[in-house]
Amino acid sequence: MTVTSHGTNHGPHGYSKQKDQHLKRLRRIEGQIRGLQRMVEEDVYCIDILTQVSAGTKALQSFALQLLEEHLRHCVADAASQGGPDADDKVAEATAAIARLLRT
Repeated sequence: MTVTSHGTNHGPHGYSKQKDQHLKRLRRIEGQIRGLQRMVEEDVYCIDILTQVSAGTKALQSFALQLLEEHLRHCVADAASQGGPDADDKVAEATAAIARLLRT
């Protein structure tokens, strides 16, 4: 069991089964961001840098959506099947996460 930032105990997270894939994907995104730093250091044309910023942003958004889907399928669905206040908390938590993603 792990303790979340909310101070509650939970079992394995929805992304646990694909943790290696997620880490690989995040390393690829990290490489894209490092590439942006190099582009700025090398005085690459602004539009070319902006194109790469867009690609990095889309990669992060795609990762976030997949993680959100896994959260809904695992954590929220599990809480909903058990009922009670935890189900409402999980739905509110997911709704807040969606709102944050929409603001970006």
